[in-house]
Amino acid sequence: MAATPPRTPFLGLLSWPERQAVARALRTETVGGLVLLAAAVVALVWANTPLSSAYTTIRDFHFGIPALGLDLSVGHWTSDGLLTVFFLVAGIELKRELVVGSLRTPATAALPVIAAVCGMAVPAAFYAVTVAAGGGSLDGWAVPMATDIAFALAVLAVMSTHLPTALRAFLLTLAVVDDLGAILIIAVFFTSNLDHWALAGASAGLVVFYVLQRKRVRGWWWYVPLGVAIWALLYNGGIHATVAGVAMGLLLRTVRDGDEEESPAERTGHLLHPLSAGVCVPLFALFAAGVSVSGDALGKVFTTPEPLGVIIGLVAGKILGIFAGTYLAARFTRARLNPDLAWADVLALATLAGIGFTVALLIGELAFPGTTAGEHVKAAVLIASLTAALLAVVLLRRRNAVYRRLFEEENLDEDADGIPDVYQRTEARSA
Repeated sequence: MAATPPRTPFLGLLSWPERQAVARALRTETVGGLVLLAAAVVALVWANTPLSSAYTTIRDFHFGIPALGLDLSVGHWTSDGLLTVFFLVAGIELKRELVVGSLRTPATAALPVIAAVCGMAVPAAFYAVTVAAGGGSLDGWAVPMATDIAFALAVLAVMSTHLPTALRAFLLTLAVVDDLGAILIIAVFFTSNLDHWALAGASAGLVVFYVLQRKRVRGWWWYVPLGVAIWALLYNGGIHATVAGVAMGLLLRTVRDGDEEESPAERTGHLLHPLSAGVCVPLFALFAAGVSVSGDALGKVFTTPEPLGVIIGLVAGKILGIFAGTYLAARFTRARLNPDLAWADVLALATLAGIGFTVALLIGELAFPGTTAGEHVKAAVLIASLTAALLAVVLLRRRNAVYRRLFEEENLDEDADGIPDVYQRTEARSA
């Protein structure tokens, strides 16, 4: 009789190279998340003081090059322009996960992908049911689908939890798949007045970008003007310009040549990740999170079907979707939960994923452009994200003693050689 294949550990110890890559990404996201949190607070305070008119004036001030169809407000420059850098970094991270990370094989990709897809589908379904029952608009169905990894990590930093790297990596993978889902939704469902000539030009630019990568052409002076041209053509073509960022991120070469210390994707990611996390996303938050929090406005959030659907989707939908998707995927595959952890840890992580700040605000703007309903949806995103954060803090704090022990074990380095001892013991057993 053939032996039963061993069950794959889920949320177990990462490989040393994978752990180093995850640590670099999370370090930048955590710092950026704290800046993002500060920007959101400033926006809320600014928009609810006597100086709120100045906030609106600055956000709605237009500048650009009208002859090229690029006369945008400050708010639109941050959402259409600066967020392109964010999605470029997301595209690079997705490419890394697909080529060398946790999504490179179907066996390792199945569980986080299933969890992420369920974590997008269930919130959208909760929103649809809520607005259908209340006679509202289905236009915002995609708002509660996204997870904001930077904001989630900022919450972890503020509460000083010792969350093991495997749990943080799983959260990062969920967010990467979320970002891909969000950009596909934006590209497919939020397009208008398509200009086929401009889109053809953008497609040609992406082909040139691909050829330059394959021919090993180096030099920012080739790629920056080309990238700006692709972005402008997509914007004028009627597709949200942030799609350009993801497309170029996926085209960047991830595998190093023999004479390279870093691949083009790694170099670009290291250069742009701090800019994205520390400048681009916080500036977007500054001009997107400034909503009224008066008693009347808050009342509308809980009595109007669209914002209520967003709150239910982000909080209840994310928890149920990610937890159920993870449990069922593990149940019907050979994956087994790390014996040092419990399903309560997955529940806490699913709750933390209900923080949907940046991309949720962007999709809210696209779904309800310049309307009162859009302002209520933004307020709902803020309330839901705060609620999810507080619930996650309670759940994670209950398990922090376990996390502290695991954190200390996986970081112990008694011989001070820069590599935790647990990896050397694992290698010795394998040998």
